Amino acid sequence: MSAPNTAVPTNPVTTAETMRLHCLHVLRIAGFASPTAVAGFTGLDVGTVEAELDAATEAELCVRRDGRIAGHALTAAGRAWHAEELAAELERLGGRSAVEAADATFVELNGPFKQLCTDWQVRDGAPNDHGDPGYDRQIVDRLAELHPAAVRLTTELARAVPRYGWYPPRLENAWRRISNGEARAFTSPMADSYHDTWMALHQDLMSTLGRQRSANDGH
Repeated sequence: MSAPNTAVPTNPVTTAETMRLHCLHVLRIAGFASPTAVAGFTGLDVGTVEAELDAATEAELCVRRDGRIAGHALTAAGRAWHAEELAAELERLGGRSAVEAADATFVELNGPFKQLCTDWQVRDGAPNDHGDPGYDRQIVDRLAELHPAAVRLTTELARAVPRYGWYPPRLENAWRRISNGEARAFTSPMADSYHDTWMALHQDLMSTLGRQRSANDGH
């Protein structure tokens, strides 16, 4: 199956003014992330990200966790700083109405996408072992119908708030992997899967608007 024909912008350049905000923004939307993951989102090189996260750690805006999976997470002070700076960025860009419209569209898409994920993971009450190509193909076909709307939403939003240009390439990459038969690219966690990007986008929209999850968002 070929990927839908959608125009995808490149990742926006993060300026010196927004560098720390965007690095910490990835921590906010991911909850926990390594410098490599932050670099993958922002388009910055890993060395620059490490320097920004080290400075933010020194300022007690985030903490570093070492171990089998190392990375950074925001502190309470970091969440407060992030929320204030994110609101200021949105005000500076004049992008609130565009984000509100995108958020409303996302909520409409979220229910169907969540059902796709459930159908991908579970079949007849048991875990889907992906042993039936026909069953998996019809779910991928349904994703093919939803995918252009998700790319269009983020592409259009990036015109008002450039950092949303992070999402179309990630959605397209996950879509290509799914189309090529990579089962992990659909819902596997911490695998740059379609679901990973979808959940990050959901948190991004809520954080940008300063709102909490509601019944309309689902669970």
